[in-house]
Amino acid sequence: MTRALELHPDRLFPADQATRGIARELYKTVERLPIISPHGHTDPQWFAADEPFVDAAQLLITPDHYVLRMLYSLGVSLEKLGVAPVEGHPVLPQSREVWRLFARHYGMFRGTPSRLWLDWVFAEVFGLRVCLDSETSDLYFDAISTKLAEPAFRPRALFERFRIEVLATTESPLDDLRHHRALKASDWRGRVITTFRPDPVLDPEYPDFCANLDELSHLTGRDCRSYREYLEALRQRRAYFAAHGATSTDHGHPTAATADLSEANAAALFQRIVRADVSAGDAELFRAHMLTVMAGMSLEDGLVMQLHPGAWRNHNPTLLARFGRDKGADIPMRTDYVGALKPLLDRYGNSRALTLIIFTLDESTYARELAPLAGHYPALRLGPAWWFHDSPEGMRRFRRQTTETAGFYNTVGFNDDTRAFCSIPARHDVARRIDCGFLAELVTEHQLHEEEAADLATELAYTLAKQTYRL
Repeated sequence: MTRALELHPDRLFPADQATRGIARELYKTVERLPIISPHGHTDPQWFAADEPFVDAAQLLITPDHYVLRMLYSLGVSLEKLGVAPVEGHPVLPQSREVWRLFARHYGMFRGTPSRLWLDWVFAEVFGLRVCLDSETSDLYFDAISTKLAEPAFRPRALFERFRIEVLATTESPLDDLRHHRALKASDWRGRVITTFRPDPVLDPEYPDFCANLDELSHLTGRDCRSYREYLEALRQRRAYFAAHGATSTDHGHPTAATADLSEANAAALFQRIVRADVSAGDAELFRAHMLTVMAGMSLEDGLVMQLHPGAWRNHNPTLLARFGRDKGADIPMRTDYVGALKPLLDRYGNSRALTLIIFTLDESTYARELAPLAGHYPALRLGPAWWFHDSPEGMRRFRRQTTETAGFYNTVGFNDDTRAFCSIPARHDVARRIDCGFLAELVTEHQLHEEEAADLATELAYTLAKQTYRL
């Protein structure tokens, strides 16, 4: 029996009626605020070309690694979801068949944030009024695919409909930023900016690292097999990104390790890491040193610095070999911050001109390490609950474990960090509801006045991200 798709107006608010009433009123003040999306992985070509999205499966399933990882865990092969292997030319299923397979498994997403986001997209973006299952699969596919052919569902139109004020994509330092150049030259007023992600030329264990250095040499006219020239090449690329709208850098290192080497020791290390047989210890030391170098460069050029450590990326070697990176096989791991960040903080932590935003997948560090660090060092801010913890309970845990020590103003609001474009407003809606619920609890406990809570709701939903990322 087909069930109606209904989004309850009080979803995610506290169960206590008095607290829920306050949360409901707070939410009204932020529900329609513009979206600041300062960190994510959507494709800038979508907005530069403004071509229609192809169909429901290619928009909502194939690029979403949250969806891919859950279905893979249930025994569904990635080929059957339309993901092409790195090598070979398999016959991939038609998008309708991919969607039918997804619909048959949709019930398996109960209780997950993906279910929250997708139901919001189905109801609010595409106007669907019945739940997705095997019986409604074709209805969904046809309705969504038909709408995607309409001008109102092209990327730029959806960007405006979602009330996105600014959206940051993330590019390699080797990217020519052609899509951002096209956007800048267009007459469209939407603001899409880039983010400088230097991992391909900072991480000696990144695929084709030495070839990437040679490409960096080609792009900059610098000899990037020389440490001094390499640093100048990085400065040059940072400036290029800033000229194309970047206000931040992003670093996806496996750990938060930092180091502060002398120039002579750093140059000697550099000569070792450009060898094909670089050791794991030298690779980690070089990444650690370069984080401190990047902090120094951020003081020079004003780019906000983001660090996303603590993920064992591409944990499944079979999946990595067959399909490549970023297919849902990244796993959280234990991460040290107090000791790991000390060399960088010793040098730059007391600077009010540096903004270093720290994220974690190791929630055990929130109260023990991250909140005390951010509650002391002027340079540090806490990024929001991230990735596996970008969920109702993850957001609540973040607020409960960090607020007493770091306060609200050493955090940076919310960012969605997504590849799935239509999920952006859904994710922001969840974050706004959870924060309003948390603030309502503080009001009912007489820790905040309602006026203060209303101010904070706006800060958390909009102002902090805009200010911290210098937007």
